[in-house]
Amino acid sequence: MAPTVLHEKLPLTDNCHHYDDINEVPWDIQKYWHQRYNIFQFYDYDIRLTDDAWFGVTPEPVAEKIAKDLSPSSNKHDTLVDIFAGAGGNVIAFALSEKWTRIIAIEKNADTLACAQHNAEVYGVLDTITWVHGDSFEFLSQAKTNPSSLDESIRINPATTTVFASPPWGGVNYKDHEIFDLSTMEPYNLEHLYEACHPMEHVLFLPRTSDVRQIAKLVPDGANIDVVQYCMEGASKAMVAYMPVSSQN
Repeated sequence: MAPTVLHEKLPLTDNCHHYDDINEVPWDIQKYWHQRYNIFQFYDYDIRLTDDAWFGVTPEPVAEKIAKDLSPSSNKHDTLVDIFAGAGGNVIAFALSEKWTRIIAIEKNADTLACAQHNAEVYGVLDTITWVHGDSFEFLSQAKTNPSSLDESIRINPATTTVFASPPWGGVNYKDHEIFDLSTMEPYNLEHLYEACHPMEHVLFLPRTSDVRQIAKLVPDGANIDVVQYCMEGASKAMVAYMPVSSQN
């Protein structure tokens, strides 16, 4: 799907839910609904999510901490691209941090993107984000090889851009593994993500039990990599790998 810049909000659909009562909530997401104020502090202000988005949205305290930790590496390094914007949990936190000159949010699913825009409006940052409906991998490919094919508002300089990737993890099966093999992550494994983001500086939001050795193999010799476990209420929620700029091919 070709990346399309949205100049107006997508309309909310019947798949963009706000549940007020547990009896309205599908059984498989009820435990997430009970955590709704951790996911979005302002949930009661008509926050919207698709049913699938409940599984992947980053809890607000974790998103805030990542946004605090992730800063432009220089005055010229000023653009952040969230390639899996989802319902907006991370990109809203990035916008609220006010660290970035440009923030681009990409989401393939129109219903989910409508939720993200709506939620960003609830948090007062809708207009500080450039919203893109389309395939993030196509965007990254065009940005690196044929930037003139992109709308001028979303052309990026790879040397001054940080990519944030919080991909789908393929359901909850990763919880069954003491050490999760990132080569089996679906629908996009570690190698796929790295090749798409490389050589730009990028940040990978991964299952908490991810195999750090697989991540380390991607880093050029002598380069530093930060791998952080982000916890909430005494439990790790995710592992985040801060991948440096690379000149490898």
